[in-house]
Amino acid sequence: MSYLITVICILSFFVILLLLIAVSQIKLAGMEVRDFWTFLKANETLNKLYAFSLKYENLSPGQQLEFLDQANKIFSAFDKVPDQLWEEDYEKYMKILDKYQDIKILRWEAKKSVNKVVPKA
Repeated sequence: MSYLITVICILSFFVILLLLIAVSQIKLAGMEVRDFWTFLKANETLNKLYAFSLKYENLSPGQQLEFLDQANKIFSAFDKVPDQLWEEDYEKYMKILDKYQDIKILRWEAKKSVNKVVPKA
């Protein structure tokens, strides 16, 4: 029984040590742990949005709003971490950015056409 407790204590020590090393590496990179965690979540969302943007060319207004909201979260999370962390996802990021800009332009044009005043004859 004491052997089992000793093994558990040693393993717990190593787990805590690894966590402290990971946190110190994140701090050395000039980031906050919260920003890094947000980046990891945003990276998952980036992969989902990338697949979504490849699959759907035309989006409903509700889908456009959801896409814009999720893309904004990704952009803000990626801005907080060094570029070296997301070099491999650069192409996906740019694809999402292009789709984001296209949707913003479409929504701006639609809003502009709705706000046009039609002169009375």
